[in-house]
Amino acid sequence: MTQIVILPHTEYCPDGAVLEVSPGTSICEALLENDIPIEHACDMVCACTTCHVIVREGFNSLNEPDENEEDLLDRAWGLNPLSRLSCQAIIAKDDLVVEIPKYSINHAKENH
Repeated sequence: MTQIVILPHTEYCPDGAVLEVSPGTSICEALLENDIPIEHACDMVCACTTCHVIVREGFNSLNEPDENEEDLLDRAWGLNPLSRLSCQAIIAKDDLVVEIPKYSINHAKENH
């Protein structure tokens, strides 16, 4: 099992969390399976940026982002060199520290 430390996020995980996750799982799946309701407007098919996370530790242990993910990340709020779409970031054996950004770009949510 791989340990993921989720840094505190005001809305989704106010106290932070420590998760034990099987390698081969996406970060998004791991969050959702552990009752951390990260946005995922496209149902995890790499068509939006609502599940954007910043991988503060363990970034290089994740699978390489493909071109589609990299193109989408260019539109993410708060993009930084450690950014990934959590639906595409597959957990390996190295432990991770993950930050959920304060904001996401979710047009469906913004229109209501």
